[in-house]
Amino acid sequence: MAVAEDGKRPLWAPWRVAYIRGPKSAECIFCTSPRQASGREELIVHRGERCYVLLNAFPYAPGHLMVAPYRHVGELDALDDDELLELQTLTRDCVRALRRAFAADGFNIGINLGKVAGAGFAAHLHQHVVPRWQGDNNFMPVIADTRVINQSLEAARQEILAAWPTAAASASGPRGGGRSAESDGASG
Repeated sequence: MAVAEDGKRPLWAPWRVAYIRGPKSAECIFCTSPRQASGREELIVHRGERCYVLLNAFPYAPGHLMVAPYRHVGELDALDDDELLELQTLTRDCVRALRRAFAADGFNIGINLGKVAGAGFAAHLHQHVVPRWQGDNNFMPVIADTRVINQSLEAARQEILAAWPTAAASASGPRGGGRSAESDGASG
């Protein structure tokens, strides 16, 4: 295999060229995603009353979820108490579902507030829930500066939907009544 001048070996991902060359929307992905009729296109896993859960399209690990408020808010202190409570409640539901679906050994959970903190979409707050496993930081990221994602987004989504806590599914509200995206007609 060829080695670049910087000593790194390439990992070919030809499907990424469509994203790289494709048009980029000026709209916030966290505002447009929940407006879709079906959660499947935007990888929505669950719709709550004030917040929703979706898979990260560029995950650090299989099942990497994000919890975001529907309202376009960039700062933690701009959330009202109900939004903050639901953000954390859905984060807990994410952990439960990921434990059930993937037998995760641990989790990285966090919010990057501001561009300098690493937020890709700093204007719309969102919390990451990244499942972790003993030994998952193998030689690829350390030696090859490459992450290996061993499952497709749709397969991960189906496992998470099947494992979503039933208590969360019984909630009701104006944004989908606490239903999983599967019950919104987004089956795959």
